[in-house]
Amino acid sequence: MIALTRAAVASAALLVLVLSAGAADKRPMKVEDLFAFNRAAAPQISPDGKTVVYQVTTVDLAANKSSTALWLAPADGKGEPKQLTDPKGKKDMNPRWSPDGERVLFESTRSGSAQLWVLTADGAVKQITDISTGAGSGIWAPDGKSVAFVSSVYPEFSEKPFAESNKLNKEKDDEIEKSPVKAKTFSRLFYRHWDDYVGDKRQHLFVCKIDGTNCRDVTPGDRDANPTSTTFSSGDDFTFTPDGRYLVFSAVPEKEESWSTNYDLCRVSITNTSPKWETLTTDNKAADSGPKFSASGKKLAWRAQKKAGYEADKWDILVADCKSDGTLTNKPFSVTTKYDVSVGEFVWTGEYDRAFLFTADAEGLAPIFMIQADGAGFKTEYAAGACGSLSTSRQRNMLAFTETTMYHPAEVKTYWWPGDQAKPVEVSKVNEKLLAELDLPKPESVEVPVEGNVNMQMWILKPPGFDAKKKWPVAFLVHGGPQGAWENSWSFRWNPQAWAAQGYVVALPNPRGSTGFGQKFVDEITGDWGGKCYRDLIAGLDFVEKLPYVDKDRIGSAGASFGGYMMDWFAVNDIAKRFKCLITHCSVWNFESMWGTTDELWFDEWEHGGLPWEKPQKYAEFSPHKKAGNLGKYKTPMLVVHNDLDFRCPIGQGHELFTALQRQGVPSRFVNFPDEGHWVLKPQNSAYWHKEVFAWLKKYAPPGPK
Repeated sequence: MIALTRAAVASAALLVLVLSAGAADKRPMKVEDLFAFNRAAAPQISPDGKTVVYQVTTVDLAANKSSTALWLAPADGKGEPKQLTDPKGKKDMNPRWSPDGERVLFESTRSGSAQLWVLTADGAVKQITDISTGAGSGIWAPDGKSVAFVSSVYPEFSEKPFAESNKLNKEKDDEIEKSPVKAKTFSRLFYRHWDDYVGDKRQHLFVCKIDGTNCRDVTPGDRDANPTSTTFSSGDDFTFTPDGRYLVFSAVPEKEESWSTNYDLCRVSITNTSPKWETLTTDNKAADSGPKFSASGKKLAWRAQKKAGYEADKWDILVADCKSDGTLTNKPFSVTTKYDVSVGEFVWTGEYDRAFLFTADAEGLAPIFMIQADGAGFKTEYAAGACGSLSTSRQRNMLAFTETTMYHPAEVKTYWWPGDQAKPVEVSKVNEKLLAELDLPKPESVEVPVEGNVNMQMWILKPPGFDAKKKWPVAFLVHGGPQGAWENSWSFRWNPQAWAAQGYVVALPNPRGSTGFGQKFVDEITGDWGGKCYRDLIAGLDFVEKLPYVDKDRIGSAGASFGGYMMDWFAVNDIAKRFKCLITHCSVWNFESMWGTTDELWFDEWEHGGLPWEKPQKYAEFSPHKKAGNLGKYKTPMLVVHNDLDFRCPIGQGHELFTALQRQGVPSRFVNFPDEGHWVLKPQNSAYWHKEVFAWLKKYAPPGPK
């Protein structure tokens, strides 16, 4: 895999930021352009492989809102895409073709809450569900006569008949909404997640007929039946069995869900009324997710990890033979175990049970790989940027997917395999006009020798109008995770092009802990956040400072989440003297208080090898707050951004850091978004975030050449 991917990286980075022909007629990107781009996502190819349906989101910055519509394009690219729905300021999302290819099921907010709708061949749309708690993630039954979906409900009502439980759910929600008392009470952990107070509700699976009748909760009880927003989701987390009589789904742990990663595959009848579910993966105490039946219905595949409690463990594809009702008839076989890749999304290749297509991080890219169902024939099928949202047709061996790079947002593409001569076809074309206006340089991939006799991959993105004879400032960005990576991909949050366009050389290192460079490289950050990873970053900075066009007296650094942690660690160590300023977003400052306030406890407990009172020395070893006095020693100006609804790295982390900065007279500024979580997603909030961040950077490390 490594050799294949290095070739792909070299090909992708062949232009070492040489300006393309006609670049002089183009302009640098502005922050406002981030909101002018159309955002294509969620492609689904039709069963016959001839057309692709997908969603396109447009942002109205002035109105501070977005709208999402469904579009249709010919899979061969020979024809113009057409808009299928007009939600009039609402959102039509997550399309799914019916088995006969004649209708499209989708989720929409057009009626005021998220419900399931269906689009027919004549263009008519009809609402299917009308459930007070909303409906999402809809899928079709094999016969096209029923659908299954997810809704978050109060478990105490879930075993009652649907009409009664729906009425009781609505009454309770209305009572809470109208009450002047906004107190929340909890009796168990995981009462909040990411940016939402989950409270007492549970995500359950429902089944109804395609006309909305005979609706019922088939996973009643006080347990989440579908982890749609968890760390372990990879798209569709539930599916009908081939005979249509059961659902197989990923379920959260029955107990200790806040500190256990034992997500299991479970099975229930579509007429089930019991809170007891059959568990299919009892032998694995780590995570299992994303069940998918083969076209013949004779095999079931899913993703699985081996190490309990470790969310960044290697993901493999497991396959087992099964009956049409989903009953497994043999022990699962690991298809990918001997290859050093961690599977992201995966799909069966079509009408046969022979192979899988899947994505995985790989040395700064996210290619599409292919492997036979027996574990043979592993190869890189397509590598250019970052690919995702895979969808295959039952006929014609067609694949639809999204691809992004640092120089273009997501576009929907199609691909016919075997791909020895075929090339992907771009079918969505959602940003042709705007991209034609912009000077978006291509990144260069470099390798930096680091300890352990390995190299660290790093992206270098030069600004529009770059002149190598002049000296340029640097924005040194550290990614989150820590088990993540800077890839040749597009982001509407941390967008390297937006930073480069300000007049900076952007350095994007992938140190120890980064994904896509082998599982050993990922694992080496565990319990060592301020160790090898930190020294890798120092090596990256050394490399950058030696570039002939870099002004080492104008270097600023920024990061979010783990990247924010590293800004805090920089600030209390000698490396702080080498930066003119630091920008930390939603960071970890105090490992000890972090454990008791974060939502997913398994993460901290794995990273530190136990509980705080069991391993106090590990929680203290690399915690920046233990060296808080060094903030005043180095006095590196620091911008702190932290948000009230961030339950992953809670707001107190930012409060503690800012207090320590101010108490020691360090130039600092605290930007707080009370209505945002771990990210900044609302359009005008995002625009304000960019304004603050770039103003801080420019104040201490002025942009442009000298």
